[in-house]
Amino acid sequence: MDKKFILLLVSFLSSSTALDNGLALTPPMGWLTWQRFRCIIDCNTRPNECISERLILRTADLMVSEGYLDAGYDYIGIDDCWSEFERDENQRLVANKERFPNGMKYVADYVHSKGLKFGIYGDYGTLTCGGYPGTLDYMEIDAETFGDWGVDYVKLDGCYVELELMDEGYPKFGELLNNTGRPMLYSCSWPVYQELSGITPNWDSIIKNCNMWRNYYDIQDSWYSVEYIMNYFGENSRRLATYAGPGHWNDPDMLIIGNFGLSYDQSKSHMAVWAILAAPLLISTDLEVITDQAKELLLNKDLIAINQDPLARAGIRVFKKSDIALWKREITPVLNNTTSVALAFVNHDDSGAPKFGNYTFKEMEIDTTYYYDVEFLLLSPTQSIRVHQDHINDINYIEVLVNPTGVAMLKLKPTQIVNTASIYKT
Repeated sequence: MDKKFILLLVSFLSSSTALDNGLALTPPMGWLTWQRFRCIIDCNTRPNECISERLILRTADLMVSEGYLDAGYDYIGIDDCWSEFERDENQRLVANKERFPNGMKYVADYVHSKGLKFGIYGDYGTLTCGGYPGTLDYMEIDAETFGDWGVDYVKLDGCYVELELMDEGYPKFGELLNNTGRPMLYSCSWPVYQELSGITPNWDSIIKNCNMWRNYYDIQDSWYSVEYIMNYFGENSRRLATYAGPGHWNDPDMLIIGNFGLSYDQSKSHMAVWAILAAPLLISTDLEVITDQAKELLLNKDLIAINQDPLARAGIRVFKKSDIALWKREITPVLNNTTSVALAFVNHDDSGAPKFGNYTFKEMEIDTTYYYDVEFLLLSPTQSIRVHQDHINDINYIEVLVNPTGVAMLKLKPTQIVNTASIYKT
């Protein structure tokens, strides 16, 4: 079945609950400033890192020339700290005149000229988290301004506002964005502020009004932070997976691959789990100095295909046993009612040698109605996967050997049952 037809069909089936702007039928992909560049505004001492026109234009060029756009990363977004501290005489937001001398419309036009889409940051409160003007009393003006500038993606944060106002304010701003007539992907921070404060979010409204939303704490440049977010999503994945689908996605935050805090094995685990979760793939690193190894991982076609799979079902953590967590996502192709599956075995033990695990198809929640063709992914020389399939005697299991804080990954594609045992071994 054609991929575009599947996406349209799934979108139609979900249209009663999804945000009606036709965007994010699969998880958005792109690049954002925040995790790597934060609120660096001193362009005199840090000219290559400050939040500026220069940084965005340079990154747009690199996204095209280095193959990121061809791989599907088509959004480029500025996070906090881009504006002046005061609005203009018409109460409109103004880009910082020193760091964005040609204005934000110029930046958006340049991004569009490269075939990319332009994203920007706002905050529903009186101020942004960095202390710049917020949107609370200016929602209509800000929505119009973003539309006039040619914005394609709006991230709306939630600092400096009462949590009880969010249930009304976030949907209202999404409506105002739609009213501009310009399709703008809408990223909400609504649920994370409420959940971390003990308030149960209105998930029906969030799914209806947002294309994506943050669920948990900001990611930091460390394995501790990545693992902390993984564990939250693992413990809540069966619940959170029900919220995700075409046009509306859970967001565990940015990809920090290529920065300072992760080993190569940890970077692979990060990328694999985000692919399984159907998370937005939003890179936050300096593309000018990224290593070839990190770049190759971010451009991995197999992982991107899993993340962008047209079946559009978010994955889950099936179990975590003896420090090995199994993440599973149902993907295409589908044989009758049996899906293919992507499996990622993440080893959370960092004490020494690679760790061994042996798991039956039953405990992995894999249908044994069919025989599976096997494709191995993300295996290093010190790791191995062995798949044993014997449907006649019902002896079906997978053995894995996984590096500390690393991942071993494979795909299983259902085919017709055969009458002999089959063993795949790396």
